[in-house]
Amino acid sequence: MTPLAAVELVRGLPGRFGGVLAGWSGFERHPELGWTSAGYVCHVTDNLRNWAERLAGARLAGVVEVPGYDPDLVAQGRRYNEIAPAAALWSLGHAVEVWVAEVTAALAAGVVLRHATRGAQRAEDVARNNAHDGHHHVWDVERILRHAGRTGTWAAENSTNRE
Repeated sequence: MTPLAAVELVRGLPGRFGGVLAGWSGFERHPELGWTSAGYVCHVTDNLRNWAERLAGARLAGVVEVPGYDPDLVAQGRRYNEIAPAAALWSLGHAVEVWVAEVTAALAAGVVLRHATRGAQRAEDVARNNAHDGHHHVWDVERILRHAGRTGTWAAENSTNRE
């Protein structure tokens, strides 16, 4: 995937998540996953914000050393599973706007980060990794909703909205 294709994939994430979650509460769960369907939207939002901030730090201030972070601790601190799904989608839209602008600028500037565990991370690596993460988590939400559709009474009452 080219970096520009990755940017376009991320640009489309609010619509993809919104479309997948249409007709659902956003609080659906899967027994094998820790977050609600909207919780995954929150995770993608925070991940995009985190990487945009790191790229901006390198581009604007020359700070290229970046640590890792524990997404489960972030989720716990922000209480992902209690965030209103509409607010999660709203926040994702804003995070995507900032991320697209910063990744585009970092690509043009040739930014290279030095990640504590991943090593050198060029702006194009960040773009691809974040696009992959977002795409993968759309799949996680679809998995949660498939499970909820098989087990939930809401799904039985609203079966025209499912697969």
